[in-house]
Amino acid sequence: MKRYHISKHNSFYTVGLSYKMADASLRGKFSLDQGAINSILAEAKLLGIDGLLIISTCNRSELHGFAQHPFQLIKLLCDYSKGSIEEFQEVAYVLKNQEAIDHLFRVGTGLDSQILGDFEIISQLKRSFGLSKNHGLTNHFLERLVNSVIQASKKIKNDTDISSGATSVAFASVQYILKNISEISTKNILLFGTGKIGRNTCENLIKHTNHPHITLINRTKDKAEKIGGKFNLVVKDFGDLPSEIRKSDVLIVATGANNPTITKELIYNSKPLLILDLSIPKNVDDSVKELEGVSLVHLDHLSQITDETLERRKQFIPEAEVIIEHIKKDFNEWLESRKFAPVIKALKSKLKSFKDEELDFQSKKISNFNAEHADIISERIIQKITTQFANHFKDSQNDAEDSLELIQKVFQIELAKE
Repeated sequence: MKRYHISKHNSFYTVGLSYKMADASLRGKFSLDQGAINSILAEAKLLGIDGLLIISTCNRSELHGFAQHPFQLIKLLCDYSKGSIEEFQEVAYVLKNQEAIDHLFRVGTGLDSQILGDFEIISQLKRSFGLSKNHGLTNHFLERLVNSVIQASKKIKNDTDISSGATSVAFASVQYILKNISEISTKNILLFGTGKIGRNTCENLIKHTNHPHITLINRTKDKAEKIGGKFNLVVKDFGDLPSEIRKSDVLIVATGANNPTITKELIYNSKPLLILDLSIPKNVDDSVKELEGVSLVHLDHLSQITDETLERRKQFIPEAEVIIEHIKKDFNEWLESRKFAPVIKALKSKLKSFKDEELDFQSKKISNFNAEHADIISERIIQKITTQFANHFKDSQNDAEDSLELIQKVFQIELAKE
């Protein structure tokens, strides 16, 4: 990427792993909490990495950035997660330049999501860019790329039906409950964890079951009370968790912790209990399956549930891909234009020096010379000249290099060495 005058590093990389090759347990090892993400950004800055985006969701952990070598990014991911380089090598991918650009477009538009058309990832991408910007780790390339992906995501959502119908992990969990628990209206449901997935699950439960027996528990009780108040649900203290589990027929865990929050020591149920773990890494210890009457279903299984809605979405993939290619073409044209940006900038500076010299000369030679008007006219002429050159480079990619050399020679322009 060096010839595009964006980064001191030659290449833009994507390193990461996703649901496609890494199971939930392995993805959990490489998941990054907010503290880890901030630490990676801080160290990346010290290492001289001058552009970096970090995406960490239940389905993927990825670093997108400019580096001297992709191993710099891989090491950052492994150093600040519980995953090892050996584990990374087994399931991960390393993409470079155009492949990395193509990948980010598919991720951000929901085409690479575990549930096709899930657009929640675009919010994560926006937050990631904002955080990187706060750390001084963005540049023109990343800003333009992220904005292009957001534009594609928005157009796909508005112009196709790829996101139509209620399909998400939260919806899939409710569908699983409805299909596997009889007489749901008589059962007690406990939702532990009221973050984003927890809130969405709660809303889906109410919408599709009209269920009055839902209890909420969160480590921070006031967060649960906000949701409980909205839907008129019962909210219990975190200390009541064991006793509330004993009352429950269904336990939904969406706590988002780094270690299991539900272990078999917490469960003393005398009746069947279905547990749905919607967390990455897993927040329900696998040992609970040893308990009689306890069934455990993890997010990965729920994400594999296909129904008519998902099948219908697949037919809109070609339309979405056409939109992506159109917007990606605009992005790549902008990227190509970066090759001659330094020459245009230097040419403009040279023309302005000609202008300043001439205005100074004429102001001394002509009485009542209107320097202000002359400056305005000259600036507009300079802008028109440089725009004309820029358009020429865009339309004449084949001989652009020769034209750049000619301009530098004619106007005696010397570019600063990178």
